[in-house]
Amino acid sequence: MSVFNCSALYPHFFLTGFPGLESRYGLISLPIFLVYATSIAGNITILFIIRTEFSLHQPMYYFLSMLALTDLGLSTTTLPTMLSVFWFHAREIPFNACLVQMYFIHVFSIIESAVLLAMAFDRYVAIREPLRYVAILTNGVIFGIGLAIAGRALALVFPASFLLKRLQYRAVNILSYPFCLHQDLIKTTVSSHRVSSIYGLMVVIWSMGLDSVFLLFSYLLILGTVLSIASKAERMKALNTCISHICAVLTFYTPMIGLSMIRRYGQNASPIVHVLMANVYLLVPPLMNPIVYSVKTKQIRDRILKKFKKLKV
Repeated sequence: MSVFNCSALYPHFFLTGFPGLESRYGLISLPIFLVYATSIAGNITILFIIRTEFSLHQPMYYFLSMLALTDLGLSTTTLPTMLSVFWFHAREIPFNACLVQMYFIHVFSIIESAVLLAMAFDRYVAIREPLRYVAILTNGVIFGIGLAIAGRALALVFPASFLLKRLQYRAVNILSYPFCLHQDLIKTTVSSHRVSSIYGLMVVIWSMGLDSVFLLFSYLLILGTVLSIASKAERMKALNTCISHICAVLTFYTPMIGLSMIRRYGQNASPIVHVLMANVYLLVPPLMNPIVYSVKTKQIRDRILKKFKKLKV
């Protein structure tokens, strides 16, 4: 009994890279590192351009700054354990460190979902009320939206960490990914985790589930507003302002749905497929968002090119 209590109090957790490919981790780590470097550099560039260009101090770009900050947070949260596994084969992670990483991964994921919803609302206001756009989305309103987004995520995920802390675990626990996720930690428990599982499901429903419903509703409103515009040229112009955001939404939700489907129906799939989907879920959005907005948003693209030309001179 004393051994069990010791295991419950001081469990050892081991992260997993790509099972069976340990000898190739050096090669595998190169594209992963490039993805991280590109993600961090891209999002910092977006933040720098918006911060230094006064003409970009508008609601749309403030929300884009929130998205870039969230992507930076998500990248820096997963980077340490990813590199420790693939570069140094250091798989063990302390339980409390695992809980902290899990907490911030889910916090930033929920924040990203909410920011995408806020950006959809921003596009609706810009198309519906172009003359009152800045008057409606004032700095104070945007600041309040940002606080509400962060506060919701922090408050929703904290009880999940607290519930996991109270559970009992085996002496040695092998996780499925090179980072800590709530659903993965739950699988390693030896005590009843019914309450923790139900709460985790409720968090998903009341955050990303609800956000996705409101996102769909927002685009139905946007589509209705666009179709009411008489000029075809104006309709296309209005829709073009939404393309970057639609790409960001698809980039975020598609890997998440794919990971959920693999976990639910891919029990017979190779563990490598599970790890690959989890990596895509966390690595692709921070990588693609700055690329999409740099390419598809003329104002951002022009400012970046302008900065590069100044550097050449």
